[in-house]
Amino acid sequence: MIYWLDLIGTFVFAISGALAAWDKKMYHDIFGVSFTAFVTSIGGGTLRDLILGVRPVWVGDKNYIVAIALGVLVTILFRARLLRFRRSIFVFDTIGIGFYTVIGLQKALFYGVHPWAAVILGMISAIFGGVIRDMMVNEIPLIFSRQIYATACLAGAALYIGLRYAGVDEDWNMVASILLVIAIRLTALRKGWSLPYLQKE
Repeated sequence: MIYWLDLIGTFVFAISGALAAWDKKMYHDIFGVSFTAFVTSIGGGTLRDLILGVRPVWVGDKNYIVAIALGVLVTILFRARLLRFRRSIFVFDTIGIGFYTVIGLQKALFYGVHPWAAVILGMISAIFGGVIRDMMVNEIPLIFSRQIYATACLAGAALYIGLRYAGVDEDWNMVASILLVIAIRLTALRKGWSLPYLQKE
């Protein structure tokens, strides 16, 4: 189940990256759209794996490349419909960070990382690809804005650790933690929630 969730997360983040590139009118070059989708999909997981001292999973498994290619293809075929809704990029990004937070956390725990450090690695898995994507399309990364972004990932990761110690079934734990990340992010947008300023101008 973890493997397929990881592939789904890769696919979703590929769409997010391709949409962001398309929204910035980078569609004249298919390589630009594809490369943005690629780094958005594997950026966070690659950094996580390098920190863990293991080979990034996409290097040895062609299915990840296939998932990215499918994400780019879906974007090309349905871009008009997707871009018609201004929140499309946001929705796909939100689903992606939900999946990647839990997957990154689980992999860190598998390699014997302390739970607190695993929570951080789960967050890195989720947000770093988006940070690279935003810089590539000349946007301020969401992590540097007041939006509830990384905080949602930390909340989902903390829930996973808590439910794990409580003995909750692994599959239910994964679903609950992913949904919490998504729910916090979507609710924050709808309600206008944001983090407080450290210092107002």
